[in-house]
Amino acid sequence: MKKSHWYNYLWIWSVVYFTMGFFHILFAWLGLISFFLPLVFAVGFGNKGFCNRYCDRGQLLRALGNQKGFSRRKDVPDWMRSKAFRYGFLAFFMAMFMNMLYMTYRVYVGTEEIQETVTLFWSIPVPWGFAYAGGAEPWVAQFAFGFYSMMLTSAILGILTMLLYKPRSWCVYCPMGTMTQLICKMKAGEKEDAPL
Repeated sequence: MKKSHWYNYLWIWSVVYFTMGFFHILFAWLGLISFFLPLVFAVGFGNKGFCNRYCDRGQLLRALGNQKGFSRRKDVPDWMRSKAFRYGFLAFFMAMFMNMLYMTYRVYVGTEEIQETVTLFWSIPVPWGFAYAGGAEPWVAQFAFGFYSMMLTSAILGILTMLLYKPRSWCVYCPMGTMTQLICKMKAGEKEDAPL
């Protein structure tokens, strides 16, 4: 029997995060932990250790796909592995992230009203006002709605990909994974170019 490690239970963080955000949107800010840790590992250590071992979403997909048997365990198609798709999805994801930051800025300066919606797949607005009763600066709440939208959308994409293919197939085109891979390659290049 395969030994279970403590990090195999990090999927609990994903469940807790989405549950807390469902009941109070300001908890969405905690998602920045999962957003910045892969970058810290890549920049600080030059590796994808976070993605490979500590990613809560990866652990959730592993648990659902391997342990619960929800995955078809099929290989992802070649187009999904291609650089064009992965970098294209990263560019699209970053454009949506910048758009979210711009919307937050517009609320901050008062040119836009807060939108108490979660937008799934970057285009389907779902009323989410039940999760926010005020008490924070409008821009703080706007960022939370936008960030929770991105986190929930990417989680749904990950689960759909897990159902169709291997459990951690999302990792093939995850924007954070692609970004950390680029950082690691750049850091490896720096080491190769360093004077003796």
